[in-house]
Amino acid sequence: MLHVLIRILRMEFSTGEYLTTREVAKLLRVKERKVYDLVAREQIPCTKATGKLLFPKAAIGNWLASNRTGPDTVGNQGTAPNVILGSHDPLLEWALKKSDCAIASHFGGSVDGLERFAQKNGIATGLHIYEPETDGWNIDSVRQRFNGQDIALVEFCWRQRGLIVQPGEENTITGISDLPGRRMVKRLAGTGSQLLLDQLIRREGISPSTIDFSIEAHTETEAASAVLEDLTDAAFGLKALAERYRLGFVPIIQERFDLLVYRRSWFEPSLQALAQFCASPDFYTKAKSLAGYDTRGLGTVHFNG
Repeated sequence: MLHVLIRILRMEFSTGEYLTTREVAKLLRVKERKVYDLVAREQIPCTKATGKLLFPKAAIGNWLASNRTGPDTVGNQGTAPNVILGSHDPLLEWALKKSDCAIASHFGGSVDGLERFAQKNGIATGLHIYEPETDGWNIDSVRQRFNGQDIALVEFCWRQRGLIVQPGEENTITGISDLPGRRMVKRLAGTGSQLLLDQLIRREGISPSTIDFSIEAHTETEAASAVLEDLTDAAFGLKALAERYRLGFVPIIQERFDLLVYRRSWFEPSLQALAQFCASPDFYTKAKSLAGYDTRGLGTVHFNG
């Protein structure tokens, strides 16, 4: 199915390897305003390298394939589109762009990523699902769904997660127990961050109805931006983004972010290009510049199907 989508793209839009906003709107049969909205929500692959929005044809083809519904024709053929699914990570997103690996992304959350990955809508999925029974990350969720399959769970990084607040508010909002009566960013249902936040709220004996979850964010960047724009009092986000926007930060937990990959896909050129880039000095320098990131375990296999 993916090769059909790309062939259609090449036939209808034959000039160059990129599409304009107008061409993408025509392809999707939507208004240009909707395309800009998808870009703002980081739900469609694009580049701003030239100062205007451009959309790589191959990445758009992959993105369309990863969002299809109906019979799992790709899965039945034993191949998957060149897309990374699942949870959003700023370092991973940066590496996808800088490595020239030609892998598109669809960041819909950890649970959504697992569902799409099971249907072979992508070659890998990112996840950070906390498992309180073992005080661990991701392994039981993967074992229950994919045991015996041709998959591997590979560590990408550890990240510091906590409450992103306005500068100086760290002395007022000191933890989860201070959230009742506050405006709080809500992430999409099934995202690793929202699942963990819900668990921490229950552990504190807090009723979710006492917290104003009136703002919803689709990515880690969007969550931090909501605090920056004073749309909310706090977001359960990453230390790296709090420092990027010069916001306050209350540390809560260190979490492990893994990639679940098909072993067959791991040896394909695209994932190999990404893996090689992640072993480069440029990647190391970028990771070191992000507060709260630890990539010393990058590549560690935590589970084999």
